[in-house]
Amino acid sequence: MNIKTIKLVVLLLVTSAVACCPCRFSRKNAKPLVGTEWHLVQLRGNDVAFAAESFNLTFAEDGSLAGIGACNRFTAPYSVNDKRGIDIGTIASTRRMCPNIESEQTLFKELDEAAFYEIDGPMLLLLNDGEIRAIFQAKE
Repeated sequence: MNIKTIKLVVLLLVTSAVACCPCRFSRKNAKPLVGTEWHLVQLRGNDVAFAAESFNLTFAEDGSLAGIGACNRFTAPYSVNDKRGIDIGTIASTRRMCPNIESEQTLFKELDEAAFYEIDGPMLLLLNDGEIRAIFQAKE
């Protein structure tokens, strides 16, 4: 089997497992990708707890996203397709040093490498290589 076939099989298995989970939220309660402010709650499989004013992002209708990491504001272009594929372009950010800067850099890497997204009620999942790499929760 070639590597692309293996990745596709893994992605399908992960998607099936997530789709069959009884804890899934109703699709009718799903928040829209665009216009919702999303707050980071999990990064690379680890739960994170950051202040409400940090680690947030919002996707705009014009194909740009904007947010704030640990203390730096950032922006990037993005595009999505009808198969929940996502491509986030080069991230531009301010360059202040602050606590949690390593988490901010990890977030930027995961945003840059995200290949698919899933919205499950108030949760936004970013996936790459068949793995959930970041989870955001819609801010109320």
